[in-house]
Amino acid sequence: MEFDLRPRKIDLYIMRKFISTFFIALLLIIGIVIIFDISERIDDFVAKEAPLKAIIFDYYVNFVPYFMNMFSPLFVFITVIFFTSKMAADSEIIAILSCGISFHRMMIPYMVSAALIAAFSLCLNLFVIPDANKTRVAFETQYFKDKTKSVGRNVHYQIAPGEFVYAESFSSWNNTAYRFTLEKIEDNKLVSKISAETAVYDTTKQSWRLKKYFIREYNSDLTDKIRSGRQMDTIIPLSVKDFYFNEKTVQTMDYYELNEMIRVQKMRGDANVKMALIEKNTRLAIPFSAFILTIMGVALSSKKRRGGIGWNIGIGIALAFTYILFLKFSEMFVHTDTLPPAVALWLPNIVFAVISGFLYRIAPK
Repeated sequence: MEFDLRPRKIDLYIMRKFISTFFIALLLIIGIVIIFDISERIDDFVAKEAPLKAIIFDYYVNFVPYFMNMFSPLFVFITVIFFTSKMAADSEIIAILSCGISFHRMMIPYMVSAALIAAFSLCLNLFVIPDANKTRVAFETQYFKDKTKSVGRNVHYQIAPGEFVYAESFSSWNNTAYRFTLEKIEDNKLVSKISAETAVYDTTKQSWRLKKYFIREYNSDLTDKIRSGRQMDTIIPLSVKDFYFNEKTVQTMDYYELNEMIRVQKMRGDANVKMALIEKNTRLAIPFSAFILTIMGVALSSKKRRGGIGWNIGIGIALAFTYILFLKFSEMFVHTDTLPPAVALWLPNIVFAVISGFLYRIAPK
């Protein structure tokens, strides 16, 4: 029967080939990448006197999951192209179809294998890789990356509903915000404003120390009250970490931490929320690509070609890199406000799903 879902030996055979080839390709490519990365980073390791133990366990052990996640679409596509082309070259697919198993039924073990890889990739993306990135990013910062820089000048934050913070500039050397302002607005009316020449963050007390400050309170009867002083400690729901935010910050957060940051940044009106939204949607979109690229790979490589499997592998590598470049390029649509993140980061999947559907439809069955 065409849609008989009972397990068959051929299902286990295809799944075993899919999974084993995937992890073998993964190990081989990761080994090559590590060799090239060592050759590129060796000068930094020597110049900064990085310990061998830290290089191995802090950097490369945590670099592997990050690399697996970034290029998992490439690994899946090459895997499917390689072993399916080999099956076609050995006339195994012809034998399967000749036994009464339809092309659609033959796709079931492929899709089950893709589901296992997608689930594995999703777990890595949401929970494992963020923890690994914390150690990796800390190593990079210490040994061959410039230390995290501040967010720059003219920083605006909404720290709570109706409360807005502004700083003309922030110094990462002494944790000081210059020309600091805190405004409180109720019913679209300014009710109080605190201005300070500097605001210094006390890491021990986790509070801000305002120096040369002025407090102006506005009353409903159009009168106002002004107070001033040389120094005042105050608790403001703004961490010094907010001034160090960059694209690597979101890489170190698990799924729940990322959602909380998105909520806080949206409430604050922080433009950096784009980075968090890009990271969140990328983590979800990449695992789903396993299904799309598996269908495309089978459709391209299930036919026996006179030139052998080399042509299929070449096409597979080209299309896989096209998908990865498309995924990176789609981030530009978010930064330029052309498309919302949920659309832009899923656009490569949508486009390749259409292409896969077309290729599957015309594939010889």
